[in-house]
Amino acid sequence: MKVNRIVANVAASDIAAAKSFYRDILGLESLMDFGWVATYDSSETMQVQISFASEGGSGMPVPDLSIEVDDLAEALRRMQAAGVAIEYGPTDEPWGVRRFFVRDPFGRLINILQHQS
Repeated sequence: MKVNRIVANVAASDIAAAKSFYRDILGLESLMDFGWVATYDSSETMQVQISFASEGGSGMPVPDLSIEVDDLAEALRRMQAAGVAIEYGPTDEPWGVRRFFVRDPFGRLINILQHQS
């Protein structure tokens, strides 16, 4: 047996807010939208990972989601332009990522990161 996919399900009272944050700001593509559930994806190949953590690193709480981007400065610019408060960072972490934390419209802690070369 092999696992074909892992889907993160986030409880959301306002599906339109998810669209604004995950599609409009982060640039994910709408895969489906039934009004009560909306799924976003990327046409780029993404790895499937699931992490278990006792902390979020650097003394931070464990984030609900980690989203790796190819241009952290652009992600930060989009968050700031949309008025999303930055909760942590941006900072270079000793394990080789640059990242910042924000909260999505549902209060979930989101770790936005880029691996450093």
